[in-house]
Amino acid sequence: MSTKNFDVVVIGGGPGGYIAAIRAAQLGFNVACIDEWKNDKGGPAPGGTCTNVGCIPSKALLQSSEYFEHAGHSFAEHGIGLKDLNIDVKKMLARKDSVVKQNNDGILYLFKKNKVSFFHGRGAFGKAVSEGYEVTVGEQTLVGKNVIVATGSSARALPATPFDEETILSNDGALRIGAVPKKLGLIGAGVIGLEMGSVWRRLGADVTVLEGLPTFLGAVDEQIAKEAHKAFVKQGLKIELGVKVGDIKSTKKAVSIAYTTAKGEAQTLDVDKLIVSIGRVPNTTGLNAEAVGLKLDERGAVEVDDNCRTNLPGVWAVGDVVRGPMLAHKAEEEGVAVAERIAGQHGHVNFNTIPWVIYTHPEIAWVGQTEQQLKAAGRAYKAGTFPFMANGRARALGDTTGMVKFLADATTDEILGVHIVGPMASELIAEAVVAMEFRASAEDIARICHAHPSLSEATKEAALAVDKRTLNF
Repeated sequence: MSTKNFDVVVIGGGPGGYIAAIRAAQLGFNVACIDEWKNDKGGPAPGGTCTNVGCIPSKALLQSSEYFEHAGHSFAEHGIGLKDLNIDVKKMLARKDSVVKQNNDGILYLFKKNKVSFFHGRGAFGKAVSEGYEVTVGEQTLVGKNVIVATGSSARALPATPFDEETILSNDGALRIGAVPKKLGLIGAGVIGLEMGSVWRRLGADVTVLEGLPTFLGAVDEQIAKEAHKAFVKQGLKIELGVKVGDIKSTKKAVSIAYTTAKGEAQTLDVDKLIVSIGRVPNTTGLNAEAVGLKLDERGAVEVDDNCRTNLPGVWAVGDVVRGPMLAHKAEEEGVAVAERIAGQHGHVNFNTIPWVIYTHPEIAWVGQTEQQLKAAGRAYKAGTFPFMANGRARALGDTTGMVKFLADATTDEILGVHIVGPMASELIAEAVVAMEFRASAEDIARICHAHPSLSEATKEAALAVDKRTLNF
């Protein structure tokens, strides 16, 4: 068994890991990155859950299904006629796989460009040594002066109902359904549930979403969540809130879910496929944390301080495997910050300005505090909203559902939160993130010239609405 020494060894090649490795290499360190994801030929597929069975493939399917829905429902009003519209699911999945591979290959190229040594396999701690820590990968032993744990997370299964990825599906299986199911069930009305439910509904499935919480999208601003709920129901998603899921029985061809409604009524939902999206759990199984005394919490997550330091000197952890939101871009920011801290710099991550996005139609995006959070904190605020139905570009797109909402301090006018439901919300939210990072006021956005006609004008108008002086509504 050979041994190689590195300044930094990164365990995990997802968004947090591969970005940490690249940034560390840019700072002059000798870096190794270990990742075990495999493509269908057994070769390396770095990028983690995000690239392989999460962010990237889901967006590919969302795009394909949105084109299909537009062709079937929206093209006619543009004067575009189609006959015999159909969907080739096999080809759609092949395109998705191609998009994933492009990203996998892109990461391998970036490793080569930045002189990061890549090792394909499962990384695990060996023991502490004078030079740092031994990390094994296959028959090879690496020694890292610093080790960054970036092992990500896995889908949480229901008790006594494991994923078989044939009828009981995690996000992985949901991205590989080979034909449009007649009936699709989802447990959990979170990001994954709503996005995957949207994909298969657009393609013709009868979709029912069962959510245990009494409110829809409880983490989202209530006004925005209500607007989104109304849009989803109008599209045909069946959403039941406050349910209690009971026995789940499955065969190779169907699933039966017993549940109790919020009113206490016993119901049974029979579907062809069931997607379970009730959260995710940190990936620390097999890490061999106990060998070096790495401290984990009761969830199995790696315990870290505000700077992503663990209880061990020279060992760091980032992304889904630590506290905080399980978001790819949060992991990336932590990866960069840790690499810079190892170099003696002052890496920084502002959790208050991390944007959130749900890529449904309409899209939902937000940053900062919600109105209900401000009320609970007793903070005096002003609110301003502007509907996309009054935006010229949205009308031209034929996509006027939703609004932009600003929340600002009642005294200083500092932006405290921005919430969007509507077209391209995922792109529009970036302006709000920048503004909040610079502690801008609503007036600052209101005074900035925005291109006309553009969706971003709705952002400007919502900022104007904080002072009750919208110009186009």
